[in-house]
Amino acid sequence: MTIKRIGAGPRMSHAVIHGDKVYLAGYVAEAAKGQSVKEQTADILAQIDETLAEAGTDKTKILKANIWLTNIDTWAEMNEAWDAWVVPGQTPARATVEARLASPGLDVEIMVEAAI
Repeated sequence: MTIKRIGAGPRMSHAVIHGDKVYLAGYVAEAAKGQSVKEQTADILAQIDETLAEAGTDKTKILKANIWLTNIDTWAEMNEAWDAWVVPGQTPARATVEARLASPGLDVEIMVEAAI
């Protein structure tokens, strides 16, 4: 079975396609500085849409999502963007946890796996 990489870099790929699944890296907001958690989440979800399209799939085929928040108290704010984005009846399995992220100002990171 072949492996296709999207946005392959020296440390990681933006996504990896293997078989009938695509695995996305953890995405953070491109312009996180000064953005609210809701804005960061919307930014990330737009990036996920673009990568899924490049892989030949879309958000209705997401199987699993992992979400990291620097402050779990912002869970409701993150969910405002998430709930506006997901397709009712097509929601994935999902976990959300609190964690320290790689850089100050990054408050949300999202990683998904989807069927092709």
